[in-house]
Amino acid sequence: MPKKFIPCSMDRMLERINRADRFEELRRVREEIHGKFLRDLPFVHSFEWNAQLNDIHDALIRRIVALSEKMVFNLGQGDVPLPYAFVLFGSGGRQEQTLWSDQDNGLIYADPEKEDAEQAGAYFQALAECIEQGMAEAGYPPCEGMVICSNPQWRKPVGQFLSMVREWFDEPVWGHVRYLLMMADMRCVYGHSVLADRIKDEILEYTAAHPEMLHHMLQNTLHHKIPLGVFGQLIKERYGEDAGGVDIKYGAYLPIVNGVRLLSVEAGLRSTSTRERIGQLIAGGQVEEEIGLDWLEAFALALKLRSETPYQLKDGKYTTRGKMPADRLTRERINQLKFCLRIGKDLQKYVGHKRWGTQ
Repeated sequence: MPKKFIPCSMDRMLERINRADRFEELRRVREEIHGKFLRDLPFVHSFEWNAQLNDIHDALIRRIVALSEKMVFNLGQGDVPLPYAFVLFGSGGRQEQTLWSDQDNGLIYADPEKEDAEQAGAYFQALAECIEQGMAEAGYPPCEGMVICSNPQWRKPVGQFLSMVREWFDEPVWGHVRYLLMMADMRCVYGHSVLADRIKDEILEYTAAHPEMLHHMLQNTLHHKIPLGVFGQLIKERYGEDAGGVDIKYGAYLPIVNGVRLLSVEAGLRSTSTRERIGQLIAGGQVEEEIGLDWLEAFALALKLRSETPYQLKDGKYTTRGKMPADRLTRERINQLKFCLRIGKDLQKYVGHKRWGTQ
């Protein structure tokens, strides 16, 4: 029986985050918390551990945005001109960040009057650049795919966001569908959540009215192959520095996340957390309780295994390849991993058998 996770001075840590007036202070707090959470990980239930960690991430990110507003004001850009929402995608949107997750974010602001559009654009560009700087100083590397608010694609008025989403629906090629699924995980962590809600509503309403879109989403959902052989053996990395290890992120964690997300979009669920989504699918009768509880157990293990993969500090930022190396594949981890992979395969079959939009 794992011991109950009792966070060390959680209130004190949150208070320090909320009082910080420089990005480097946030980095120091994060480093202290990093050590504390790493020490606790082997002994605690991953859902409790993960929830507390993501509360810390949210607090750090909210403080970075608040400090960035002050920086932009001091640069002469004035006060915030329009309501806006700072949103997280990926694991941040799902409240499943590890200790070393990267930046996956966007900035949605209210539609300005035509004559104010240029000024609003300049303000939010300056704000986004300060946020990216603050995130980097706090140890969050930018998303390799540049899904960050300093990229104009992910920083624009809500009307332009809605137009972009509709264009993706009109042309459901692989990349567009990937972005739609990513937006389904979007969560507002600072500002006016109603702006993000408008986009989420658009995605759920369109999908409900055009169920054939789920077929396109299915292809993306089943993209990641699970590294489990026909005889139940682990399929390990063959080359490079990860040779002999297993890909936890893409092999065990994301297949469960992606399958549950597609079922949630079909059911019209607004939750972004995989754990909450599974609970709501069970409660709504979309999946049998016994099956859903297996998904929950496998997901909890996948979260923990993902957090146990090695990390590196590169240019002062936390990074990981998401692989469990050969020398860390203990018998216990192998058994846990095989269970996750078996359930992941079953989940992919469950989702695949629906064959949305086909006869």
